[in-house]
Amino acid sequence: MARNSTTYICVECGTSHRKWTGQCDSCGMWNSLSEEITFEQAPKGLGRDKGRKIQFVDLKGQEKQTPRRITQITEFDRVCGGGLVSGSVILLGGDPGIGKSTLLIQVVAALSRDYKCTYISGEEAIDQLRLRASRLGLGGNPVGLATTTSVRDMVTTFDDQDPPDIVVIDSIQCMFVDTIDSAPGTITQIRTSAQELIRAAKRRNFALILVGHVTKDGSIAGPRILEHMVDTVLYFEGEPSHQFRILRSVKNRFGPADEIGVFEMTAAGLNEVSNPSALFLADHHEKITGTSVFAGMEGTRPLLIEIQTLIAPSQQATPRRAVVGWDSGRLAMIMAVLEARCGLALAGVEVYLNVVGGLRIREPAADLAVAAALISSVLDRPMPGEPIVFGEVGLSGEIRAVSHMDTRLKEAEKLGFTNAILPPVRDTAETKNGKPLNTLLTLTRIRHLDDLVAHFGKPSSDTYNATKKAVR
Repeated sequence: MARNSTTYICVECGTSHRKWTGQCDSCGMWNSLSEEITFEQAPKGLGRDKGRKIQFVDLKGQEKQTPRRITQITEFDRVCGGGLVSGSVILLGGDPGIGKSTLLIQVVAALSRDYKCTYISGEEAIDQLRLRASRLGLGGNPVGLATTTSVRDMVTTFDDQDPPDIVVIDSIQCMFVDTIDSAPGTITQIRTSAQELIRAAKRRNFALILVGHVTKDGSIAGPRILEHMVDTVLYFEGEPSHQFRILRSVKNRFGPADEIGVFEMTAAGLNEVSNPSALFLADHHEKITGTSVFAGMEGTRPLLIEIQTLIAPSQQATPRRAVVGWDSGRLAMIMAVLEARCGLALAGVEVYLNVVGGLRIREPAADLAVAAALISSVLDRPMPGEPIVFGEVGLSGEIRAVSHMDTRLKEAEKLGFTNAILPPVRDTAETKNGKPLNTLLTLTRIRHLDDLVAHFGKPSSDTYNATKKAVR
């Protein structure tokens, strides 16, 4: 006879433990075990009963592929790889109040013109959904609304003769399977509910979008295996007090990962930002010390982003390092290289770095732009010529080439920049076998950080000593 038992399941890898421990024995994560009450049964193998044989098919099928379902929301379609694929499952995560429900209401309203769309909420009532749609001016779109948390009822509805084409579940943490004696939101319920819904989407060939809550560190709540089960994982980022939002793809089986879409939150909903570079440089002013313009790549999209730094004297034994939008460990490395290889005094000062616009930079090509902003702050001189800057910095101070150099330069040229500081050219197909890149910009190629310091002009000894004394 089955009896209740308590197990502890790791939220990262899903491994079950008989008792609570501080660290998971399987993945090594600390404080990741969650208590759940399950039915303990005798372990059973496959036994002697044989299963049915699996039928294999050719890699090249004869069926005509279903075209992607395009929402006409360009930023959303780009992040998804060109539209929604039939039978695909998308997991959308984001902080509370960031605008996940608003974005999905606009998506299903746009798709409802050509496809049968349903929006199922486990958190809001029908009147609340209608109120949001009315505020967004979408009340007349033929979107089916429902409020339920029972996965069994949903699967029964999806197995109807006329299943929907697009299904939105808001949110997966509210759903439950009635055969499991656990509360909604537990690891077992989230995993089982997602598995049943994904199976229904693959069987009935409709696109499924799951909304996921996030933890305090920004990752999607629940078992980490949930991100492996779905086809696409999207994060909706941004500060709730800031009007700009960034939709980022961290996993996509049907398109490029690390693609982003930029939106602006207004009273009428989320509006697309077709030219994010102009947005991030809207308040950029020339002749300001401690700033540089970085030509970056987010997926397949080039972006020009302003990087700001501030250096101030420190009264503490351990100077503060505050970083917003970049890796703090990489900032420490750049500062160490500038001090060891270029002789700039940065050890005893407070350093503040900010990436304008709420964007988070992840690529190492921003090293040179950060170094330029730091040098500008130390020497108290603006960058001559207002160039764009990109390149990776090594520990010996050498500047290394990065990918998509031509694309970065074309974006800068489109926005009116005339100068660029970049790494030495390398013999690749992108640079056309060592020939100069096809651009009208004035290119300044540097091989070492000393060349970047020299680009600011050699300061007088009195000025340099005064700067060192001030920051110390």
